[in-house]
Amino acid sequence: MVFSSLIFLLFFFPALFLCYFCLPKRLRWLRNCVLLAFSLLFYRCGGAGYFPLLLASIGANYLGGLLAASKRPAVRKLGLWGAVTVGLGLLGWFKYAGFAAGNLNRLGLSVPVPEIVLPVGISFFTFQGLSYVIDVYRGEARCQRNPLYVALYVALFPQLVAGPIVRYTTVEREITQREETLHAFSQGVVRFLFGLGKKMLLANAMGEVADGIFGQPAGDMAMSLAWLGALAYTLQIYFDFSAYSDMAIGLGRMFGFHFLENFNYPYISRSVTEFWRRWHISLSSWFRDYVYIPLGGSRCSRGRNLFNLTVVWLLTGLWHGASWNFVLWGGWFLVLLAGERYLWGGALKRAPAAVGWLYAMLAAVLGWVLFRSPGLRYALGYFRAMFGLGGPADGQAVYYLLEYWPEWIVCLIAMLPWKLWIQQRLERRRDALSAVVLDWGPKLLALGLLWLSYGKLVSGSFNPFIYFQF
Repeated sequence: MVFSSLIFLLFFFPALFLCYFCLPKRLRWLRNCVLLAFSLLFYRCGGAGYFPLLLASIGANYLGGLLAASKRPAVRKLGLWGAVTVGLGLLGWFKYAGFAAGNLNRLGLSVPVPEIVLPVGISFFTFQGLSYVIDVYRGEARCQRNPLYVALYVALFPQLVAGPIVRYTTVEREITQREETLHAFSQGVVRFLFGLGKKMLLANAMGEVADGIFGQPAGDMAMSLAWLGALAYTLQIYFDFSAYSDMAIGLGRMFGFHFLENFNYPYISRSVTEFWRRWHISLSSWFRDYVYIPLGGSRCSRGRNLFNLTVVWLLTGLWHGASWNFVLWGGWFLVLLAGERYLWGGALKRAPAAVGWLYAMLAAVLGWVLFRSPGLRYALGYFRAMFGLGGPADGQAVYYLLEYWPEWIVCLIAMLPWKLWIQQRLERRRDALSAVVLDWGPKLLALGLLWLSYGKLVSGSFNPFIYFQF
């Protein structure tokens, strides 16, 4: 089940809304039980065969948190490393066992390759659960002794299968003391509908272009078509993933939770370093706080810092998928980030803003080709086509531009922070008209997006979420 589906919009959400809000606020524990039950149902609808895996992860993190809160150092370490072993062990088996076995076979070893279906959302709920146990071990979060509340934290349906990765400290108080208001619910609905519009009207259209182009042999592709496909996927993955984050944040707001932002207009960045401060913020901060800083961060020698960066970015690549192109994708950004830190970062800061933006966008686009390609051989052929070593021009690029020209224009506009610019300007005016526009403008626009999105939902079939595969 996905947020941008009729079964969610017409059945699941209305049923949850009625069951949840028919209960009085004073029965917070019962509202939490309803939310947990619907969250577990949400996951079971999308991954019934792996539902016990989610329950096992919840149990391991609950027990790990109890032990990690002990006053005895040995017991605390047992809780921490027990949860880490179970969490990463399950993730390693389901996500990387086939990849490891395949590579061992290429080295000449005869190893059976297990055929394993990746459980939906395992990378997200594993990291989220581990952050809770680690924070309890560090003394940065209180141990939650109610297993139902730990289950609600790990399995809360808005961010269960595709993030953002929510820290326990972010929602610790809100699990038992949150306040649902009509104003917050209205804000959540608007945010959800903006995300739905981004998904249905922009991400899906760019996905059709990207799939059409990346589905062709790379060696026969014209230079213009290759660049158009790379740009289409660059836009698709942003609007797809940020749309899911918007919908998750909006749904959380409706039920009294405040999740942190996961995207902050990454395509206006002027360096790769800035790009990763704006892109998938919850994952970047997770690796920073639980891997990079514990290894020593940047407060160490240059050699040690390069080692720390290497570990983080190879793990980041592998987190996204068990394939060498994901490893190289992580390595690509490792080289650029290390280069900005130690080689050309100073010159980049002094360069005109347009130069920095072009550099960051080129780095992102080339990285997304690695990310999207089904394998290294295809990626190499695609890069050759991008730099003029593919086939002759055949008019396909013109077709994709003309067929989807409204979506191209809106995507290029929507990736810029127009909302913030307009909001700041209206707030500076401080007159009655500006107040009305600020209050009702987003709501009316959200209703328009709902109408257009519903039309796409009932007439189309292309509706995947990219990050469901991670």
